[in-house]
Amino acid sequence: MASHANPRKAILFAFGANFGIAISKTVAAVFSGSSSMMAEAIHSYADTGNQLLLLVGLYRARKPADIEHPLGHGKVSYFWSFMVAIMLFSVGGCFSLYEGWHKLHDPQPLQHLPLALGVLAFSIILEGGSMYGCLREVNKSRGERSLWQWLHASRNAELVVVFGEDFAALLGLLLAFIFLVIAGVTGDARFDAFGSMAIGVLLIVVAVFVSIRVKSLLIGRSAD
Repeated sequence: MASHANPRKAILFAFGANFGIAISKTVAAVFSGSSSMMAEAIHSYADTGNQLLLLVGLYRARKPADIEHPLGHGKVSYFWSFMVAIMLFSVGGCFSLYEGWHKLHDPQPLQHLPLALGVLAFSIILEGGSMYGCLREVNKSRGERSLWQWLHASRNAELVVVFGEDFAALLGLLLAFIFLVIAGVTGDARFDAFGSMAIGVLLIVVAVFVSIRVKSLLIGRSAD
């Protein structure tokens, strides 16, 4: 039996993790010159802003019904969730592709690689905590359904978006870590650029999936 999930908790978990991760990634990107790390830093700043947009959506969705909106304002949360998907696509995905493409044609030697890898390991731990917090709320909502069934059936746009962001962030961190290790072992900075581009593709794929899900909620289904 599904119980009542609290998307606000998942959003706050993600906000705290992303803000801390963004600061640490920025420091590591400046010292190491890594394009993968810079792509990850921009991704984390975008995610932090996205959490604020989701909170705005939750706040506005609670407004009571009025003459102009006799059925309430519940669907406004879908709009803000859709905006987050666009931000994830444009700021996160497209910037990562651009950064990787730029560094691929002008590779720079990596510096302070242990610092960058340490920050990535720390970020993976924080992002794992955020994912754990999100999954706790998702499990309350999905009941006996599989995670895939829940993603296709849930009307809780905020949880769907936070889950998509956390999944993309965790997988992106792992990609950045792997490509940085390869670049350090081989001495070929182009692998760092490949990592940034792989992160960009990942973010775009997740953003497209989330936007399709939220669009179906926005135009075809009622709010809970």
